[in-house]
Amino acid sequence: MQLLLSILQQTELGSDSKRLFHGRGKCYPNFEQVTIDWFSPAIFITLFSEHSSEFEQELLATIGHAYPDFVGPLLIQRRYIHGAPVELVRGELPQPHLVQEQGLTYQVKLLDGQNNGLFLDMANGRQWVREHASGRNVLNLFSYSCSFSLAAMAGGAESVINIDMSHGALKLGKINHKNNEIALDKVKFFRHDIFKSWGKLKRYGPYQTIVIDPPSNQVGSFVAAKDYQRLLRKIPELASEQADILVCLNSPELGKDFIEQQMGEYAPDCQLIAQVRNPEVFAEIDSNKGLKVFHYRYLGTKACQA
Repeated sequence: MQLLLSILQQTELGSDSKRLFHGRGKCYPNFEQVTIDWFSPAIFITLFSEHSSEFEQELLATIGHAYPDFVGPLLIQRRYIHGAPVELVRGELPQPHLVQEQGLTYQVKLLDGQNNGLFLDMANGRQWVREHASGRNVLNLFSYSCSFSLAAMAGGAESVINIDMSHGALKLGKINHKNNEIALDKVKFFRHDIFKSWGKLKRYGPYQTIVIDPPSNQVGSFVAAKDYQRLLRKIPELASEQADILVCLNSPELGKDFIEQQMGEYAPDCQLIAQVRNPEVFAEIDSNKGLKVFHYRYLGTKACQA
């Protein structure tokens, strides 16, 4: 546990939500199935495989040694159990539970299974959107809790279109905008199957910034290996000339070469500008296994408004 202690002691809890320890990157032997997150005022541990009760107790003790002044809630999620149950080891969570990141407020639900409302590995992606939003019409595909929309509006976007199939996710997205005092006259929320909604999306275009952040394997909704190309083929119908596009993929089975191949074949008018690096704490021994985020620019002709 000395290794874990030394890593945790290098990171202050602070006000912003963050990952404190990322064992899933396989950079730390014996901790490959452990992650530790900070959602003020709570520390949230995720175990991806079963560990002994002794290991769990040592883990909790190490966190206590690293943060002796921390007296807030402690939670353990056991991802290896069906339904990914969460145990509240001590304390009580605030209701609603509002957390901070880069000056914005997000509502999280740490007791609600795998998706708690804020994906911490995408922090740099949200910052990228904020930096590429001023005065722009922004399209946020697979918007989930609309964190990219918050970032875009904070960056001065003219308008944002959010689209997702989940009513609950979009409801949370609206709450997030309200909590940040963002007027909704410039933000729209559509609960639709993207693949059946191109006409609606084109009516509100063209877009100067597009975020493509789909689930990697959600049966009945989106399977990256076969569906990503269906998104990319639509870029010319949605994008303005010189539009900036954030292309994201979070699948350990599909690496950077998958995005390169898909973009080259199905979006040849897009030029790779840069890879958006993940926060340093999310280091991976094999970078193809973690979140992959790329900045492309559309060099084709302007989409026609339907």
